[in-house]
Amino acid sequence: MYLHLGADISVNKKYIVAIFDLDNSSTSKITQEYFKKATNEGKVINVSEEDLPRSFVLVEEKGEEKLYISPISSQTLSKRANIKIDF
Repeated sequence: MYLHLGADISVNKKYIVAIFDLDNSSTSKITQEYFKKATNEGKVINVSEEDLPRSFVLVEEKGEEKLYISPISSQTLSKRANIKIDF
């Protein structure tokens, strides 16, 4: 089963590691450092296009991490994926 993240991007649900709310988690220094490192390594994929980014999804497939920035809220993504998340 695939989860639509925005634009024309979908990922296989079995490779989703975590779904985060961008506003709540981006204030953490650890998260900011991870974003910076992932950006420098070319692992960040922004599917928000012109929309306001609302969440990010960490995916690991074949040992490679990718970080998708999505315009869809973390609550909506988790409901679509049937993944329980705590806020």
